[in-house]
Amino acid sequence: MTPQETAQRLLALDHILILTHRRPDGDTIGCASALCLALRQKGKTAWVLPNEDAHHLFDPYLEGVLAPAGFLPQAVVAVDVAALGMLPDSAKGYREAIDLVIDHHGSQEYYGKETCVDPACAACGELLFRIFQSMGVTLTQEIALRLYVAIATDSGCFAYSNTTPDTHRIVADLMATGFDAPWVNKRHFRTKSLKRMQIESRLVQEMDLEENGTLVFAYVTLDLIQDLQATEEDLEDIASFIGQLAGVDNAVTVRQLKPLECKISFRTDGKTLNASDVCAVCGGGGHPAAAGCTIHGTPAQAKAAMLAAIHQVRHG
Repeated sequence: MTPQETAQRLLALDHILILTHRRPDGDTIGCASALCLALRQKGKTAWVLPNEDAHHLFDPYLEGVLAPAGFLPQAVVAVDVAALGMLPDSAKGYREAIDLVIDHHGSQEYYGKETCVDPACAACGELLFRIFQSMGVTLTQEIALRLYVAIATDSGCFAYSNTTPDTHRIVADLMATGFDAPWVNKRHFRTKSLKRMQIESRLVQEMDLEENGTLVFAYVTLDLIQDLQATEEDLEDIASFIGQLAGVDNAVTVRQLKPLECKISFRTDGKTLNASDVCAVCGGGGHPAAAGCTIHGTPAQAKAAMLAAIHQVRHG
């Protein structure tokens, strides 16, 4: 579906429940809350399904939009969710009832009844901005702030290679509403707790460098989390950290979820390797420069699996 067709579809719906993905980031939270406010502006009943994985960093954007117990939707919309496997446990009851998916992942699995996807967008927030234009939504400060959170976090505050001239043009329109962008930037990009700095120190101490220092593996193990009593807020966007090392083209962050389950976040320069292709070998996907997957095994086994996937993508 085009953004224009998606706008008309949304305007035809009511009593809408909006879903986000597991371990939600700023894009899925920002989009869900912005869409909820936009739909309400158009006279619709809309709520965001509470996500048990969401941490307190995102609380300000979810205030007043979380669905109350007992809400029975007539329509279900997923935002920034590329695959059914990305849904949190709280959303599993809606797996077969998703009417519309709005997403920007090239690895979108088209599991909804209708789908609007544009992989050229740096964030799902960019796509939603265009949909709002077609819906005739008035861009309030509250909606603009949430779309800004979506776009800024998924583009690394406009530093990642997915940032385009359109990204900046959209953000300029959002900032023109007058919301407090410096507050958002400080909250998400310029403030670190002491614990976060301790985590980053451990990652550097325990990282593995491969391929003459151009490939790095960092490990967020259960031991590290226990030792430092790390929370989800402390670990927000940790995957972007290790790739800052000079000389590194490709960075793999291995997050141990269970003794034999690891979540992989793969960040690349977008040139030497396609992150989505590599993660697809292990059942995941994403974007050329940022992708992820889940590998069942220890962190050492996850590293071996990723090295094998990288070799397969390079050599067939």
